[in-house]
Amino acid sequence: MAAFTLPDFYLPHPARRNPNEPSARVHSEAWAAQMGMLEAPGPTGRPVWDLAALRAHDYPLMCALTHPDCDGPTLALITDWYVWVFYFDDHFLEWYKYSRDRSGAGAHLDRLDRFMTEPGEDPSPPANPVEAGLADLWARTFPTRSGDWRRRFTTSIHNLMVESLWELDNIARDRVANPIEYLEMRRRVGGAPWSANLVELATGAEVPARLARLRPMRVLRDTFADGVHLRNDLFSYQREVAEEGEKANAVLVLERFLQLPTQPAADLVGELLTSRLQQFEHTALTEIPLMLVEHGAPPPEQLAVGRYAQGLQDWQAGGHEWHVKSSRYLAARSRSAGLGSVTGLGAVGAVAGLGAATGRIRPGALGTRRRVAQHAHLPHGREVGHLPLPAIWLPYRFRTSPHLDRARRHNLAWAEAMGMLAPQPPGVPSIGWNPTTFAGFDFAHCAAMIHADATPDQLDLSSDWLAWGTYGDDLFPAQYGRTGDFLGGQLQNRRLSLFMPLDGTAAPAPAAPIERGLADLWRRTAAPMARPARAQFRAGVEGMTAAWLWEVANQIQNRIPDPVDYIEMRRLTFGSGVTTRLARLGYGALVPEELYRTRVMHQIDATAQDFAGFANDLFSYQKEIEYEGEVHNLVRVLERFLGTDRMTARDVVAKLMTERLRQFEHLVTVDLPAMCEQRQLPDPVRQQLVGYVDRLKDWMSGILQWHVACDRYAPSALRNRYRRPARPAHRSGSLPARGAAGDHPPGAGLPHAGRHRPDHPTAADRALQERPGTAAAGPTRAGQRPRLAHRPGP
Repeated sequence: MAAFTLPDFYLPHPARRNPNEPSARVHSEAWAAQMGMLEAPGPTGRPVWDLAALRAHDYPLMCALTHPDCDGPTLALITDWYVWVFYFDDHFLEWYKYSRDRSGAGAHLDRLDRFMTEPGEDPSPPANPVEAGLADLWARTFPTRSGDWRRRFTTSIHNLMVESLWELDNIARDRVANPIEYLEMRRRVGGAPWSANLVELATGAEVPARLARLRPMRVLRDTFADGVHLRNDLFSYQREVAEEGEKANAVLVLERFLQLPTQPAADLVGELLTSRLQQFEHTALTEIPLMLVEHGAPPPEQLAVGRYAQGLQDWQAGGHEWHVKSSRYLAARSRSAGLGSVTGLGAVGAVAGLGAATGRIRPGALGTRRRVAQHAHLPHGREVGHLPLPAIWLPYRFRTSPHLDRARRHNLAWAEAMGMLAPQPPGVPSIGWNPTTFAGFDFAHCAAMIHADATPDQLDLSSDWLAWGTYGDDLFPAQYGRTGDFLGGQLQNRRLSLFMPLDGTAAPAPAAPIERGLADLWRRTAAPMARPARAQFRAGVEGMTAAWLWEVANQIQNRIPDPVDYIEMRRLTFGSGVTTRLARLGYGALVPEELYRTRVMHQIDATAQDFAGFANDLFSYQKEIEYEGEVHNLVRVLERFLGTDRMTARDVVAKLMTERLRQFEHLVTVDLPAMCEQRQLPDPVRQQLVGYVDRLKDWMSGILQWHVACDRYAPSALRNRYRRPARPAHRSGSLPARGAAGDHPPGAGLPHAGRHRPDHPTAADRALQERPGTAAAGPTRAGQRPRLAHRPGP
């Protein structure tokens, strides 16, 4: 593997050192010896570690730098945990990764669950140092922690251990994950969420359970984890990729995905690291205070959250300094020798003598440059023109419900009855919804393809959910984003929950079409649900509407989102939580809810959702960027992050769609059957899971075909909707001329029969194209995300 020079690092905070380090060092060496870590033989007959190796890795220094304020006994306990986790990693490498022994690895990991006992349970007798260490640490840690912390820590450490099999499978298959899969799985297997749990232990500030699951706290944990893992990948590339044959390294992932040489891939990982650290800061300074106020956090809870955030920040600064010093990453440091010393570590409390020859660190210039670019979007007036579509691979054919014509009539009448097609009140920017434009949106056609087997009433309901979700998605940026009225958007978001009662209580009188529509949909959808399903479904709707508010905040700040945050929020703004809940309604209690929370099923959902959301961003580019001044479009996000043109960014989006779809196929054909076998699921449950996957295939193919066929994103329709004169079809530096009207024939630029299109247009397709007032359908734009366009219906 090619060597590279470490990129610039963004380090705005100095590292500090815990004065209790010497005692932790003495204790950890004695503890490792007591657990047998310095003498138990590996598969070659030699110990996995010896005392010299343990001292060279210097985990006491790591813990002293990452937890600078805790007392001596706490630092000793945390140091033991890190000695254990690194020994676990090296022991797993020696015994199972090198030999590709998956069955042995599975048995080893299954046994470790016996040592994560509940209070009052006795662990099994340990058979090796990994088991002995875990049993000892569990007994020393858990009695002092709350039940909520124990559950979160158990989940983190279980993921860290069990998902090691994912790494082993990829090594055996010579498979490198796509970038989105890699970041998500690295959080599970990389250990940083586990480290975040230990930060609570070190700071004595346990995050309140009612706040721990909210978006701001989740983003703090995820950005912390990504920062830890991306930095580690830069330092450990030579050791992991070249020497150990590892496939889980961000530099390698970007080398393969973008076909880059090693140095540019490493530089891009450095850019992503900076972006994630700045997302951490943005969340801590803007979202956390709002969260504390909105949820009425008393001073002790505010203090706990603040100390936790400070602890994560300390970990990032100290973690970098340990990577500089530890012998585990000597090769990375030696390749960067001669580049000069670290700057920005001269503050009081900084570690003297650390940081030399680590790579170039210019916290001021690096941080300012990226922040300026993130807020440099020009809202409105940026004429970008139609975005030509790349070829889109999708091996599933769409089907169309025979009830389409009825659903079209119902959907139009429903939208009019809810008031969605009336002019906006004075002072509220128009969103261009009227009977003519609504007919061109054709939500019923989308519902008829994603829910082809629905009854007439079910198809009506699915069509109405699509209309309501898209209406809200158009309304929030216009009414609250462009006017800078964040508090108004927040108040409206809170009121929406009042129209989804769980216990059948009366909702208030609706004051706007968005409230009237939701009240009607909730009555028709939630009535037959059991209360737990009703609560889960409401949570999905609330997640979507809260994501609209997140978009409003970015719009007001003129802030282009961090790419990872955008992709993860995109699933919510696209209504994915509502989609999956509606897709599961027909299965009742046959498929336990816990199955949907497994890694395999979660990733099946996420890959399908990403494919559909990214397709929408390709189609909707002109509508959002040129006509609405939006920042929430993956093509635009990647333009800014990669510093490239829209065509290159478009191609990266298309490749992400392809890779996510390939991952979907791998999950469905390999991982899902394996999960069913491992859990010994009965045939009826397996058949229902297969049926659920088939509905996701219908959803993806239907969404894509709807974008091709509808009139929501065609250039001519956009000019009419936003009342702008036609621009010249071609000018210097712009796109080549297209048709006279600027539209493409149906399906142009997209795969034909055998992909996502049938051999011949259906009667419904012909009716759509011939309907009065509808322009010729074409792969123009998939505008303001038809967020609920995923909804297969109940």
